[in-house]
Amino acid sequence: MYEEVVAVLLTTGQAAEELGCAITTFRRLIQAGLLPGLSRRGVRVMIPLEVVQDLRERRQAPLDQLEPAEVAVLRVDTARPAQEPGRSWLGFAASLTPDDLLKALRGWWRCDAASVAAGGVLPVTLSGYVVAVLTGLERWERNGQGRHAFPEARLAGYTTDLATPQTVITSSADGDRRLAELLLGTRLASHSGGAIAYVRTNLTS
Repeated sequence: MYEEVVAVLLTTGQAAEELGCAITTFRRLIQAGLLPGLSRRGVRVMIPLEVVQDLRERRQAPLDQLEPAEVAVLRVDTARPAQEPGRSWLGFAASLTPDDLLKALRGWWRCDAASVAAGGVLPVTLSGYVVAVLTGLERWERNGQGRHAFPEARLAGYTTDLATPQTVITSSADGDRRLAELLLGTRLASHSGGAIAYVRTNLTS
């Protein structure tokens, strides 16, 4: 005889409690299409326990393997339509094409553009997980509102599934693959009143 294996499913509230985050924070991962195996029970979204466990056990971003003493972090929300020339979306969703994703992430942000460029890499986080990595930040533009964009930025890679995690490498430039493989799918906490935060890469220094 075969024993039927019953999957353990959690509500969004239970999943958020397991991860120690707000429900709204966890829901962003759902809305961005980053979690596999979701189902519905009435109006509730149910998440497999093993997916939540995978998220909880995700390693911290190994920032000490980056050369600069400080790097910027772009903290985004789930993708929403952008009423702007040159791009259709703002924010992150796993379903966006690499071209749309790059346009959605490379500007316009309030930041110290020189500091962003000096870091050489811009990890993009959603709900504290690295979901994309931008490089090619050497040149920037400033608009009339004091916001900056990086028109030559490259999308080194992005995450399509946080549980495994599964990633897509989208740049063949030297060093981009290493940075994408190093950072994608990891946890990276940052604190800022705006979209751009700055984190030390070696906390012991």
